[in-house]
Amino acid sequence: MFRSLKNRNYRLFTGGQVVSNTGTWMQRVAQDWLVLGLAHGNGGSALGITTGLQFLPLLLFGLWGGVIADRYPKRRVLMLTQTAMGMLALVLGVLAVTGQARVWHVYVLAFLLGLATVVDNPTRQSFVVEMVGRDDLPNAIALNSATFNGARLVGPAVAGLLIAAIGTGPVFFLNAASFGAVLLGLYLMRTDELSTVEPVARARGQLREGLRYVRGRRDLMLVLVLIGVVSMFAMNFQITVALISRQVFHSGASTFGLASTMMAVGALTGALLAARRAARPRFRVLLGAALVFAVLVVASGLMPTYWSYVISLVPAGIAMMTFTTSANATMQLGVEPEMRGRVMGLYMLVFLGTNPLGAPMVGWMSETFGPRSSVVIGGLVAIVATLAVGIAAIPRAQIAPLFARLRATTAGR
Repeated sequence: MFRSLKNRNYRLFTGGQVVSNTGTWMQRVAQDWLVLGLAHGNGGSALGITTGLQFLPLLLFGLWGGVIADRYPKRRVLMLTQTAMGMLALVLGVLAVTGQARVWHVYVLAFLLGLATVVDNPTRQSFVVEMVGRDDLPNAIALNSATFNGARLVGPAVAGLLIAAIGTGPVFFLNAASFGAVLLGLYLMRTDELSTVEPVARARGQLREGLRYVRGRRDLMLVLVLIGVVSMFAMNFQITVALISRQVFHSGASTFGLASTMMAVGALTGALLAARRAARPRFRVLLGAALVFAVLVVASGLMPTYWSYVISLVPAGIAMMTFTTSANATMQLGVEPEMRGRVMGLYMLVFLGTNPLGAPMVGWMSETFGPRSSVVIGGLVAIVATLAVGIAAIPRAQIAPLFARLRATTAGR
């Protein structure tokens, strides 16, 4: 199940990621708490601006992050991005501890963190195959998702306790220190055991070259379309869970937190189950997982009681993680090594970028038709998209005889 952990370099990297991801989730809670305290009555707007500024670099420069991942040695790039993110957390901690923090400080640091993430995401994704090789890549991707979702469960809970005990500033310091675990792991790696891809020489038009490459690959385009539509319409749980918990079932903060936790438990379980699958996921596994996930989203929106709704989030989280890990592995295994960074830059842009773009739409549907309807509609859109991609994936050589037989049957009648 954990065969990729037999690789020493990957063990070092994963161990560092466990610590760093936990620190990152701790900082997210502490940063929100700090903003609420500094905003003086405008906390909601300030939180929205902070999130938007941290996400904006992905929209503006996401594709360039993939170019950088292909152009320079990935291990060296990761050491720079991880150092930068640690320094930003350190600066925020100093400002908070000394009482000098202002909302605009958080805005600037959030934007700078977004810039570092733009480069870090595609580089980190495409570096995994250099550590474990193609055969163990799906297993490694699933384990990465498991560590992320494990940290998602632990980090906020630890942050809440620490903020109550020692304040927000020390939490930022702890997150800054957590990046040291990743840097240490990267430093201790045996470089001769890495399947290093030769960096692409700097040249004009490399971004356009990456886009042309993906556009010319029908299989990659289908994965991007599917992950984009499903992410936009069916993966807005941060909004729908809150709306359904509060407006449909009239639950309090504690029960809302339980719903979020159950979703994370499902995602963690799905990631661990994905680690048990065969080396290379088939396209039909990707389609099947997307379809099951979409159906479960519709079912969750129809649940009659709060507890049935909460329970339904666990299988939905499992199916979601099966789908996303399969999509990630399909993209990485289906490209040439020298194009992997640019392709993953585009993948991360579509995967992470469409979700926030769909959030206002989901919010509007919730206000217009009700929270349940927004969830059901989103799931139905995902079902239609999955079926459409499945039909489009059928080779034309197989489709033509089907239409011929259909015309012959119709004519015979």
